[in-house]
Amino acid sequence: MFLAPKEIKKETGDSLIYCPRRVLVSKEFTFDAAHHLFNYEGKCKALHGHTYRLQLAVSGFLDDCGMVYDFGDLKEIYKNELEPKLDHRYLNESLPYMNTTAENMVYWIYQTCAESLPSDRGLEMEYVRLYETPTSFAEFRKEWDID
Repeated sequence: MFLAPKEIKKETGDSLIYCPRRVLVSKEFTFDAAHHLFNYEGKCKALHGHTYRLQLAVSGFLDDCGMVYDFGDLKEIYKNELEPKLDHRYLNESLPYMNTTAENMVYWIYQTCAESLPSDRGLEMEYVRLYETPTSFAEFRKEWDID
């Protein structure tokens, strides 16, 4: 049962930040795409498709509103930078030259998203996870992005 509030709370002017620590936010997307693998002797050598599931995770400190990064802004990065190259595309043609394995793709997605984050907020791309099937994924994490 839901009880109606006795009153609608109003801002007091105090800080809206409760958490003083770095927090991770994540958003998930799906897209359909076709590809084939080079230099591979298996079923994936032939042209085929997947319904991919993609998770993007960003961390940062809360802003004055109490948010790390608006989920809508994360969606905009996907819509503007990733979806045009991924959704309903032939990945061997739409992505930079690579073998379009989940492992290669997840690194390209990570780099693309990291470059798209605003530079003035201390945001960090934490990880990208790309499911090629419901039970198989590749992941790239921030701590692995070292030379």
